[in-house]
Amino acid sequence: MGRRNNGLNSVLAHRLILLFVCLASGGLVYALLSAVLANARSRVSDFGRLVEEGMAAQNEGGCCRGIENLELWGAAVKWGSEFKFNNSEGCCNACKSMCSGKDGPCLCDTWVFCGDRKACGSKFGECWLKKQKDSLAPERQEGVPPGEVVGWTSGLIFGKGEGIIGLETEHGTLHIKLLPDCAPHSIAYILELLSLNHCAGCQFYRAESRGQSWDSEGNHIQNAGFGPPYALIQGTLEAQGTAFNKLPMEDCPILRRGSVAWIASGPEFFISLADHSEWKHEYTVFGSVLPEDMHIAEKISALPTIADVWNNVNVTVLEKPVPLLVRRIQKSHVDEI
Repeated sequence: MGRRNNGLNSVLAHRLILLFVCLASGGLVYALLSAVLANARSRVSDFGRLVEEGMAAQNEGGCCRGIENLELWGAAVKWGSEFKFNNSEGCCNACKSMCSGKDGPCLCDTWVFCGDRKACGSKFGECWLKKQKDSLAPERQEGVPPGEVVGWTSGLIFGKGEGIIGLETEHGTLHIKLLPDCAPHSIAYILELLSLNHCAGCQFYRAESRGQSWDSEGNHIQNAGFGPPYALIQGTLEAQGTAFNKLPMEDCPILRRGSVAWIASGPEFFISLADHSEWKHEYTVFGSVLPEDMHIAEKISALPTIADVWNNVNVTVLEKPVPLLVRRIQKSHVDEI
């Protein structure tokens, strides 16, 4: 009897030990799974936050244009293989949400979206968010074989104090905030012009004051006419010795004081000295003069002129055209528009 009791006690002891081991192992597995799932939920939460912010920005309106058949490079801040949208606007707005200006410099200044189903294949919908070393000289894919379709659409985002160039004249430098999300083809041309380090032939040649039709803030005076004079300075941005390809029509908002816009498809352009709601949505606006520099544009508009007639329109042209240079601005402007 004593031996049988000892055997039974031994069996019970072993079973208790086995049960304890199983419980301990289960607890360890549970802890590991909880940690993994928590990490996964964190990644999903981050992903969802960017998607929601991108869609929210899209719903708020504003421009989100890019250039098709263009792949910009740069350091990835969000990998497209894990980040997808149905359209380029969502990708663009996700980049904008990382460039609000509230938390310092932009974390994203470039978005690249694969939107051509045939060319993209399994990459369709991928949204790569990137950061350039130099946003005024973005890296781009080179050496694409002729005839090969590039399925990517790319765009730039300039945040606070970024994307500002200078139109340097003898009367001062006009600092221009570029608008790549509204006029990407126009900005691509301006950046090419900037890389030439010269702009022989670039000049202002027409100058018209605000006259009695607009006040000093650009507001139209009630019951006044709309010109002449037409409250603008006009010039050309075509460097001699370089081929110019006509630019497409892009975003054409109502012109405001300081708006910089093309005439037709360029390279003729003008700076508006007043609000021109009467011109509706006729001109591609690719930049805006910083408010503190508008006195320079006003100074140019007051230079001696000669009356002329262009296509039955009375205009005033400068007696002496004002040459200009397109310059890179080294120091960021904090209070830009």
